[in-house]
Amino acid sequence: MTDPRRHVPRTDVLLAAPELHAAIAHLGRAAIKGVVQAAQERARRGEIAPGEVLAEVRRTLPHSASSLRAVINATGIVVHTNLGRAPLSAAAVDAVVTAAGYTDVEFDLASGSRARRGQGVREALLAAVPEAGDVHVVNNNAAALALAAIALAGGREIVISRGELVAIGDGFRLPELMESTGARLREVGATNRTTLDDYASAIHQDTAFVLKVHPSNFVVTGFVQSVDVAALSALDVPVVADVGSGLLQRDSALPEEPDVQSALRAGAALVTASGDKLLGGPQAGLVFGDADTVRRLARHPLARALRTDKLTLAALEATVRGPRPPVVQALHAVPAELRARAQRMAAQLADADARIVASTAMVGGGGAPEVVLPSVALSLPERYGAALRSGTPPVVGRVTDGRCLLDLRTVEPRQDGQVVDAVRAAS
Repeated sequence: MTDPRRHVPRTDVLLAAPELHAAIAHLGRAAIKGVVQAAQERARRGEIAPGEVLAEVRRTLPHSASSLRAVINATGIVVHTNLGRAPLSAAAVDAVVTAAGYTDVEFDLASGSRARRGQGVREALLAAVPEAGDVHVVNNNAAALALAAIALAGGREIVISRGELVAIGDGFRLPELMESTGARLREVGATNRTTLDDYASAIHQDTAFVLKVHPSNFVVTGFVQSVDVAALSALDVPVVADVGSGLLQRDSALPEEPDVQSALRAGAALVTASGDKLLGGPQAGLVFGDADTVRRLARHPLARALRTDKLTLAALEATVRGPRPPVVQALHAVPAELRARAQRMAAQLADADARIVASTAMVGGGGAPEVVLPSVALSLPERYGAALRSGTPPVVGRVTDGRCLLDLRTVEPRQDGQVVDAVRAAS
């Protein structure tokens, strides 16, 4: 008897099939070849018939040449690090698409000569924070701090409170980051209490600056004391303030969260922040401050290694200039409106045992850990958790007390229909 595996179509024959021409042009021959080989292997194992291989290839074609998949965030965590932190606004997405081709990122169209890179985003950020003399953009906030340390404190001391020696995620710790630049840390105070006298007694001729770090991912309560930027600015050394989460100005939804504008007004020489957290833009590190100090960082040789690409510059500018990004909209969502959306969705999901429940959302991304955001969720049987994650698009909720909760504070209103369709498909 002839081995049925001999009837599996050859790779070159499948790749030449007219049905795959468009996919090869869009995704590349290598990507489609991998799909073809996976389908052939299924046929050799007897899972599908040899005559079904082409249909299996067409069924399993990826939507993109990238392995990343768009996900609907129904966790209730607004800035979800594992889901890519801030989702970009439509304006920022459009800007990225425009920047994907040839652009005038370093070119003056009027004169035909070279221009300053990122001038548009620089102007946008200075307009948003007029207290700053200048601004520089690098690839993340850790890079902003490292650049400040290397440019201003190489071989010298940085004074910092012991209560602010934070871990910044993925096992990295601030002391290790700063010491890797060649600077020396001088710790002052105690974990729970640091006074202005502690800082003053530590400052000497070898002190480069005082570093004030917002411990954004934890809260210490009880017998505590810290020194604010205004008080530190009275000392005879510059103050570098890391506000972390990326608020440019005060936000009524997060009254205790520090912001760039307030830190500069209080006297900080430099303020660093993230672009992909509460600002709601792409991953970036922002450095605001007096013009001479910022220019000193921007002209340091390391600045070239930390430079952002044109896609980031475009998305960041559109985030600052454009409409409120999804993160800001989620932070300011009104619970009554969330409930109304939940009611409309639940009415379409009667067969799925969908219930409407009160929920609590979180800021996430290492920001405002003490803030609880009242929210509303669709509650489904627990089995929906895994089924929704494996759907297209995946919907990621959270399982609590035997129920799968889809928190609507982090679901954009335009995605409500997709969530309903996903639940129906999972049923």
